[in-house]
Amino acid sequence: MQKGKIKKLVRDRGFGFISATDGREVFFHQSSLVDVQFDALNEEQEVEFDVESSPKGARAINVKVI
Repeated sequence: MQKGKIKKLVRDRGFGFISATDGREVFFHQSSLVDVQFDALNEEQEVEFDVESSPKGARAINVKVI
């Protein structure tokens, strides 16, 4: 799993972006969260996640708060 911080949340649309420790910015959707509700997330919160390829580029899955 990779680690990073929540960079931006788009609450009304249910998605956000994570700044990974390797410098990449990775998209995530609220359906990719594990054991946490989207409304409970805050920017700058530390998370760990896996990355998968999607038609629009890299996407974070299995996103967990640490």
